[in-house]
Amino acid sequence: MKKTRRVLTILMLIVAIICTTIFTPWLALWAWIAPLPGSVQQQVDDALALGLDGIIVYVDQKGRPPIFYCAGWKNKQNKVPADPQALFKIASISKLYLATATAKLVGNRRLSLEDTLGDLLPELAARIENANKITLRMLLQHRSGIPDWIEDPSFPWEEPLRDVNKVLELVVDDPSAFEPDSRYSYSNTNYLLVGSILDKTLGYAHQQYIRSEILAPLGLKHTFSLLSEVDTSAVASGYDSHYEQDVKRLDFVSPSGSMVATAQDVGIFLRALNQGS
Repeated sequence: MKKTRRVLTILMLIVAIICTTIFTPWLALWAWIAPLPGSVQQQVDDALALGLDGIIVYVDQKGRPPIFYCAGWKNKQNKVPADPQALFKIASISKLYLATATAKLVGNRRLSLEDTLGDLLPELAARIENANKITLRMLLQHRSGIPDWIEDPSFPWEEPLRDVNKVLELVVDDPSAFEPDSRYSYSNTNYLLVGSILDKTLGYAHQQYIRSEILAPLGLKHTFSLLSEVDTSAVASGYDSHYEQDVKRLDFVSPSGSMVATAQDVGIFLRALNQGS
């Protein structure tokens, strides 16, 4: 019996060593155990070794002026150095602004988190499976089961669709990935639908509401709803796993990831969001 236990212990140790060797993300592990650098700037410089083309760090401590750190490139191809004041496509950070706008409307009792997609957008009730079970809360929490439009192989990355309804057409009538609220699965379609719900509830574009009720009170003058609202030469390059080239020029209109901002504006918004102000 003791011999059997000893053999099992040795086998478990061997399996643990093999799993650790094969599956551990060594780059992340090294970053965790490596000694801390002597300054924030050194840490930012060292981050480039992890495969980043450029990095901007914005530090905002209460009672102190903000500090910026940057390294690498704003545009690697043209050798333009990283600029802490540059605009960049904030991608899915856009969802936080939509969620905040939704929370404000829920607080004003113009919406309820328990409203169903079928009630809010009845025209889609027959085209999105489980529409009468999916609540606004589930959309916000990525627990709807609705497929993600960005995973549709027919999405035209070279010339992104300019009509949100055409983006939605990529996934309507598709089967649900799972029963609503049974699990979590990230889907950009959730926030595309949230944007449509806000538009219908407000009677005008949700982007206008975000500008007047969130951006203006915070004094955020360098946050924009769409790439088309800014001079693209001021925007930093960026990349996406679905597309090999620079996505800087691609103007995505879906509410799930359309916004453009500076690092400082994002930092100010996040501080206000965390403080509830």
